[in-house]
Order: sequence, then structure tokens, then C-alpha cells
Amino acid sequence: MMLSLTRVIDQALQEDIHTGDITTQAVVPHKRPASARLIAKEPLVVAGLFAASAVFSRLDPELQFTPCCQEGETVENGAILATVQGDAASILMAERVALNLLQRLCGVATLTSRFVATVQGTKARIVDTRKTTPGLRELEKYAVRVGGGINHRTGLYDGVLIKENHIAAAGGITEAIRRARGYIPHTLKIEIETETPSQVDEALAAGADIIMLDNMDCPTMRQCVATIAGRALVEASGGVNLETVRAIAETGVDIISIGALTHSPRAMDISLLLD
Repeated sequence: MMLSLTRVIDQALQEDIHTGDITTQAVVPHKRPASARLIAKEPLVVAGLFAASAVFSRLDPELQFTPCCQEGETVENGAILATVQGDAASILMAERVALNLLQRLCGVATLTSRFVATVQGTKARIVDTRKTTPGLRELEKYAVRVGGGINHRTGLYDGVLIKENHIAAAGGITEAIRRARGYIPHTLKIEIETETPSQVDEALAAGADIIMLDNMDCPTMRQCVATIAGRALVEASGGVNLETVRAIAETGVDIISIGALTHSPRAMDISLLLD
């Protein structure tokens, strides 16, 4: 089990159970055997069954979790995602935390898959951002991959992305790129955020590897793609949704980064029912 997942589960179980599940303790007979099904209540892309399994085993190692579908599989309403067998009280105490994680990760994967499908036939790749739930970044970025998307940098430590505030602090685009180039190893690329065609020109002249077109309209993005002409990767960002993403992709950009993949997915409707 990944270390970050263990921490997330331990914190979530402590948050939910704390000193004990008084309803289960009062109502459920001691050591009553039971089996349960995790059921999709709407079409979704499956992601995070391993996380749900880890919740049940963390609370009670004797619980047996059996997946009934594959990660990345698209299922319909009514599909059984997994079964759990063991002590009824343990199943009920783990239920909410397991479902919270599973519903969230399925939501990320399902939303990502919709964006990916919408730009099919273009060269644009759908990419996530750092706008993730605190503590869940590794899991949410995993779910983006399951949905067919690509991960942007994981954090501040593994990629250079010079944004408007960095540019202001450094004294301009050219100076910011010069400073970054002199600091980083040759194995890292430099990405810079631009808001106007003139900034794109300056970023190109300064040797940026990746140029982000931030909150530009489609005609302006198309103009900038033509200007860059393959000399740098082109990323579009800002104001991207399912209604606008196809038109953005058709401007010829290489990458479309979408914060909504991880900051605004709807939790999918999944239930646990005891048999």
C-alpha cells in the first residue's frame, strides 16, 4: 500500500469512527458474518478499487474484498464493482470512508474520460494541474491517468512552471527564463505562462521549452500556435470546460490543462448493500 494512502486512510477512519461507531455497537450482533456488494448507481469509469480495499483491510485484516471489474473499465448503472465478506460491524464501520475514496476517484476518472473523448481526433492531450484535494494528490492524479488523461508536474519540486507572479518578481519573461536556465539541470524543461502574443514572442526568443497560453480566446491561440510553429510545446489553460475544450483542441495546441479534473469532479453515486 502506498504510504500516502495509509496516512489518508488512518486519518479518515479516525475522523469518522473516533471513539467508536455507537450505532453499529448498539444494533449489530457481535461477530455476525455478512457479505456486501458495492454497486454503481450510474454509469462511471472505475478507479480506486484498491483504495476501497485498503480501507476495509486497514480496519479489519480479516475482511475479504473481491473486485468484480477492472480499473479503467466503464460500467453501467447497477454494475457490481466489488464484494466484501467478513464481520458485519467491520464492514459497516469502514463503509463510508471506502465509499468516499472510491466515489471521488471514480468521479475524477469519469470526468477525465469525458474530456478525452471530446478532443478525440485532435493531437491535444488532456492534462491535470496541482489543483488537487490536499492529501489526495497522488490518488487523484492516478485517477486522471485511469480516465485517459496525462499528469502535469506532481508538485513544485519536479517541474519548472514560471507564472505571472514569478515573471513580476524576476523582472520580466526574458530574465525569468535566464535565471531558471542557469539554475536547473539540463534534464528539466522550462515552461512559462503567457497572456498575449507579444509575450509568446518574448518567451520564444528567450528559449522556453513549453509555452502556456493562459485564458486566450481561440483565434488568439490559433495565431500563437502558428507563431510558435513547433519550436516549443503549446499548452492551453484557463476557462476550459466540456463545451469549450473541442474548439480549444482544434486550434492546434499540444496540451490542454484542466484544473476541474481534480478540483471539481462530481462524486459518483456508489452504494454498499449488505446481502
